[in-house]
Amino acid sequence: MHTVWRMVTDRFAETAFSGDGARRYGGRWNRKGVPVVYTAGSQSLAMLEMLVQDDPLRARYVVIPAVLPDHLKMETISVEHLPADWRNAQPNRTLLEMGMRWLEERRSAVLIVPSAVIPAEQNYLLNPMHPGFSSITIGGPLKIDTDSRLIPAK
Repeated sequence: MHTVWRMVTDRFAETAFSGDGARRYGGRWNRKGVPVVYTAGSQSLAMLEMLVQDDPLRARYVVIPAVLPDHLKMETISVEHLPADWRNAQPNRTLLEMGMRWLEERRSAVLIVPSAVIPAEQNYLLNPMHPGFSSITIGGPLKIDTDSRLIPAK
């Protein structure tokens, strides 16, 4: 079993694993209109992923664990299989195509991808439309007290 982590604003804790946020706004690996749940391999990576998106980091956050059972089918995309510009902030067509193909074909419940923030670490994309998604055990939200040094002074 492997535990992954999702960090969200506390008001979104109940729907954190619905894929609704990514469906509404799109992401690095999915287009708008398609649900996917972005999680990280550690709490610290989940925080870093939030830091690059939410500036300044002032909201109340929770981190929610999800346990991936050993039998759950997963795929991995390594850095070597990505284009040179994959870490750019602008949407990357190749990444969108790879992610959308994985989502639409429902080949696995989990897609393990390198983090654009720290490429040596992994994010875990969960496909809520895959039949195996229901075998993921989602824990309760844990309050995160953001270290004040992460919040820029006014």
